[in-house]
Amino acid sequence: MFGFQLTMAEQVARAVSDLQEQRTGHAPRAVTVVLSEGTLVVTMHGALTPAEQALSRTSGGASQVREYHRELFLNSLDSVREEIERITGVAVGEAVADIDASSGAIVQVFTTGTMVQVFQLAGHLSSEDWNGQSVGTEREATAHPQKSK
Repeated sequence: MFGFQLTMAEQVARAVSDLQEQRTGHAPRAVTVVLSEGTLVVTMHGALTPAEQALSRTSGGASQVREYHRELFLNSLDSVREEIERITGVAVGEAVADIDASSGAIVQVFTTGTMVQVFQLAGHLSSEDWNGQSVGTEREATAHPQKSK
């Protein structure tokens, strides 16, 4: 049987998508992972449910969505850190998320349902290790979650 090995970016994208679905019951439409100079940026596209998107259209609702996703992020941070370290072999030094669901500013959750998470790694990870080849210093991978049946 022919197989292929996923890059670290693809593995992180899949792990983040799986954890998001476990936390919320809603898998993101796609996950993009970018590593640059020790900073790992995870963007979850379509992370908000239609109900959360509708709720985010009012300032009070946007505040509720913001607080809900901030709490989810904080409560799941250990699991996400462990997965990133397991996959990359490098510990996460810092992790941050902020949400402004109403304006779409530099945030974790946008009103469109896009979620961005940024992780500052505590050590160096070479581009060769990250993507299995020596191409550039930035690496991006997008995973489209697959449902198991």
